[in-house]
Amino acid sequence: MTSNEAPEPIDWDAAAATFDDEPDHGLRDRTVRAAWADRMRDWLPDTPGDVLDLGCGTGSLALLAAGLGHRVTGVDLSPDMVELAREKLAGRDAEVLVGDAGLPPVQGRRFDVVLARHVLWTFPDPEATLRHWCGLLRPGGRLILVEGVWGTVSPSGLPMSRLVAALTPLVARIHSERLSGDARLWGRRVDDERYAVVGVAPDAPARHSEIVDVHLILRRGDEVLLARRSGTGYGDGLLHLPSGHVEDGEDVRAAVIREAREEIGLDLDPADLRVEAVVQHRGPGQAPRTGWFFSAEHGAGGEPVNAEPDKCSELVWHPLSALPHDMVAYCRAGLAAWRAGERFLVHWQSDGEAVAYEGDRATAPESLAPAVRTGGVHHVELWVPDLAAAKGPWGWLLGALGHVPFQRWGHGMSWRRDETYIVLEQSPDLRPGGHDRHRPGLNHLAFHVADRAGLDALVTAAPDHGWSLLFADRHPHAGGDGRYAAYLEDAWGYEVELVAE
Repeated sequence: MTSNEAPEPIDWDAAAATFDDEPDHGLRDRTVRAAWADRMRDWLPDTPGDVLDLGCGTGSLALLAAGLGHRVTGVDLSPDMVELAREKLAGRDAEVLVGDAGLPPVQGRRFDVVLARHVLWTFPDPEATLRHWCGLLRPGGRLILVEGVWGTVSPSGLPMSRLVAALTPLVARIHSERLSGDARLWGRRVDDERYAVVGVAPDAPARHSEIVDVHLILRRGDEVLLARRSGTGYGDGLLHLPSGHVEDGEDVRAAVIREAREEIGLDLDPADLRVEAVVQHRGPGQAPRTGWFFSAEHGAGGEPVNAEPDKCSELVWHPLSALPHDMVAYCRAGLAAWRAGERFLVHWQSDGEAVAYEGDRATAPESLAPAVRTGGVHHVELWVPDLAAAKGPWGWLLGALGHVPFQRWGHGMSWRRDETYIVLEQSPDLRPGGHDRHRPGLNHLAFHVADRAGLDALVTAAPDHGWSLLFADRHPHAGGDGRYAAYLEDAWGYEVELVAE
C-alpha cells in the first residue's frame, strides 16, 4: 500500500476471535472499538508512518493503527500474547516481537509514533523509561500514552501530573485529555482517573546538553571518605563520594566547595582543591553527564560531619587500595581512573546495567590516558634498608603531594601520580651499607608544590612523619634567593626537595 492508497478495511469479525474478553483491552465491543478508533485518528499523524506499540498485548490498538494505514511494530513480553497479535495482524504491514516494553528489541530503529496503553505505570522508574522511549522517536515524532490511577484504598497507576512533569523537558509540545468521562471507551462508567498524554518531539534534534556534577575525594593518608546514600531516589544504600550538581551561575570549583559545606560541613578554600579527573558518564536509562573529580586533604576546611542525615546514613573512611563493592558504579569508576593516573574517562552504561558496582564489567570503561611522552620519567625506584619503617614517612609525603598507592608486592610498593610512579623496595639483592647522598649516585628527588602556603604546611607537619629540615639556617631560600623551597631528609639520609611555584 502506498501513502496515497486507502488502507484495506479491517475484518472485525475475524479479528474478534483473538480479542480479549475485557472490553477495556480487547475492544470486542463495537461501541468501545469505535470510540478508540476515533481517539486514535486524533492522536496519530494524518499520513502513514511507523508506529511502535509497546506492551501491545493481543494487538488491539496495533490493529486500529494498521487500519489507519500505519506500519506497526508491536512488542510484548508474553509469547502467547505475541502469537495472538500476529494472528490478528496477519496480512497487515506489521510485525510483533517478544521483548521488554521498557527496552524494546528494535536495534536502533526510530519511529514516528511510540504508543503505550496502561504500561508505563508498571515500571519502577517511569521517568527513566520515558527518556528511553523518547529516544526512539524521529524528529517531530509523537509519544502517545494512555494511563490512569485505579482504586481508592491502595491506588495503583500514574497520576497525570507526574507524567506531564516528566515529559515536559523531553518534548516540544504536550497535549493531555481526560478519558474517564467517556463511558464509550471503557464499556461502562468509570470513576477513577484515566487520561491520555501526547508528547510531540522537536522537529529537529535538540542541541546536546549535559548535567555537570562535582565529586570530592577527601583523603586521609591512603583512605578516602565515602557517604552512604539514603532517601535520595538514586543509589540509596550505596556508598558514594560527597557530590552534587553544578547550579546556574557556578563554576565547578565553587560547586564542589558548596557541596562540601552542605554535605559534610567543610569550609574549603579554592587553594585546598586539586582537579584529579573528568568523567563523562551515562547511567542506565539516563542521559549523559560530565563529572569533575576534585581532591582535598583531610583537615582542610575542618573535620567532616554528616550534615545531611536525611540524605546520608553514614560517613565512612575506606582504603583506596581496597574500595568496597557496595558503591555507585559511576563513583567507583572515577576513583579507579584517578588511582590509575588517568585524567579522562568515558563510563558508558547500557540500560540493562545496574547503578551499583558489579565488579569487572563485560565492556570496560573507555579511557584516554595521558599520552606517552618520549623522554618523560616513567618511574623512580629507591632501595631502602627497611621497607616497613620507610612506608610511613614516604607514604605520608607522597600522599600529601597527590600520589596514590599503586602497586604492592612482597618486598616493595609504589605510589603513582599521572603516568609516573615512585617505588620503594627492600630488595633481596640490597648490599650492606647505608645511603649517602654525597657519594656518586642519587642526590635527591624534587617535587613541585602548588604554592608557598602548601609548602609551609608540609614543612610544619614533616617532623611528625619522620622528616627533618635540612639547611634550616637558609630556609626557605637554601636553593637561592629567587627560589622558595624546602629540603627534607628521612632517617636513612634520603633527601627530598619541595619547590613552591
